[in-house]
Amino acid sequence: MNRPVLLGIAGSLRQGSVTRGILDALAEAARVQVDLRIAPLDALPLYNQDLDQDRPPPAVAALRHAIIAADGLVIGSPEYNHGMPGVLKNALDWVSRPYGHSALKDKPVLTFTASPASTGGVRAHAQLNETLAANAARIVRRPQIAVAFADAKYRDGHFADRESFDFLLDGLGDLLREIAR
Repeated sequence: MNRPVLLGIAGSLRQGSVTRGILDALAEAARVQVDLRIAPLDALPLYNQDLDQDRPPPAVAALRHAIIAADGLVIGSPEYNHGMPGVLKNALDWVSRPYGHSALKDKPVLTFTASPASTGGVRAHAQLNETLAANAARIVRRPQIAVAFADAKYRDGHFADRESFDFLLDGLGDLLREIAR
């Protein structure tokens, strides 16, 4: 049986991003079950419909193709000023176009947020899921994955909190069941 191919998207561009680190940790922990690849967002221009014609910018075309080719997505977001980061919203805007042909349509998606705050990024989580729902993505229905105090739970490439990581792995299992449906 082939391993499902998952595309991970981290809502932060910074070196040492916790959401990127969490995606890397998930990829490593589940490498026997899945092939989890991380999509770069740093080359995406700001959304401009004038650029979104027959030949969109190469980074946009690559991201759309990667999403379409993947069996499912794992999207992680930090929370900036009570919302999802602009870089993530921008990426979702690009892949939701052209109207009626969103790369996200019917794509199984697991979402999580991570924040140093006690709320774990729940407001960003709500925005992320709302944007995905508007594009007819198949959001995995499960208890919300919001990693609170993420800076203390994930350090130097490792989870210090096994319970949080196991909850993320459970979510990954739910995504795989959604893909199999």
